[in-house]
Amino acid sequence: MKRIGMLTSGGDCQALNAAMRGVVKTIYNSGEEVEIFGFLSGYKGLINSDFRMLSSGDFSGILTKGGTILGSSRTPFKQITEPDEQGRDKIECMMHTYHKLNLDCLVILGGNGTHKTANLLRTKGLNVVTLPKTIDNDLWGTDMTFGFQSAVNIATDVIDCIHTTADSHGRVFIVEVMGHKTGWLTLNAGMASGADIILLPEIPYDIDAIIKAIKGRTKRGSKFTILAVAEGAISKEDAALSKKEYKKKLEKKVYPSVSYEVAAAIEEKTGMEVRVTVPGHMQRGGSPCPYDRVFASRLGAEAGKLILQGEYGFMVGYKNREIVKVPLEEVAGKLKTVPADATILEEARLLGISFGDQ
Repeated sequence: MKRIGMLTSGGDCQALNAAMRGVVKTIYNSGEEVEIFGFLSGYKGLINSDFRMLSSGDFSGILTKGGTILGSSRTPFKQITEPDEQGRDKIECMMHTYHKLNLDCLVILGGNGTHKTANLLRTKGLNVVTLPKTIDNDLWGTDMTFGFQSAVNIATDVIDCIHTTADSHGRVFIVEVMGHKTGWLTLNAGMASGADIILLPEIPYDIDAIIKAIKGRTKRGSKFTILAVAEGAISKEDAALSKKEYKKKLEKKVYPSVSYEVAAAIEEKTGMEVRVTVPGHMQRGGSPCPYDRVFASRLGAEAGKLILQGEYGFMVGYKNREIVKVPLEEVAGKLKTVPADATILEEARLLGISFGDQ
């Protein structure tokens, strides 16, 4: 009999349930007897031994359901070695729970921080298999993460809706898209919705270049301009600051976010009306799109197969249109950013999209 622990950690997203369903259905369909321990609220559940036993029925009807049936929470990796509020060693608590329940492995679904902790548990001798969950698509070792395409769809819909009101009123509209450190989501949603200017964390912007692009559109007869701005976008001036200096600036909170800072600068320099729309956590919510349902199911099925074969210490990823297993030590601590030489950036520029840098 296989005894499997399962948890979802970090920010939620679409298709978490679909991925877990894929793992469990694969094991059940193999004829292998299995007990599933679902840890509640991410790593907190593993630390506190807070779990519930799950049956096959718990995974029925959840393919299309957003969020996670196990609940989630953030347990930052940089704090993982610090004692919890009760003074306990978090790693020791997780290991204790694992061994107390005599688990054969842990199935962990999450993003970058989650994978760092998962790899740490691997180095402590625990059997771990992970699945790549994040709307940011910024996990190293996989071309795609589940949740990403669903978030792209939602952000695209928002910008699509903005087009009509922007055209009607002749305004500049900024739509702030999720993505603190990487711009994959903003880039794809911006291109899909016909945004005129896209600001990414990887490409520091020059406000004068943004103004130039807006005035260029006005000169060509366009009444409006739409900017898709990643929440982690940064100006060239701020990018030149040290981390300490930039953090100090952010603490002053002159603007709620970078989008409002850009909006204020555009209004000051052009006199045009600017409106900011922040869809926020809408991008994480709702049902997974068909692509994510299929993709997450495939990843889950492959994870189930690894468990049946006793192959641990891997993330199930996607490379060159094939599902692959990637050693956890190759994934943990690495961020997949938009490369400066990415062909998609070149193609976007050919389409006339400005990245606010030239």
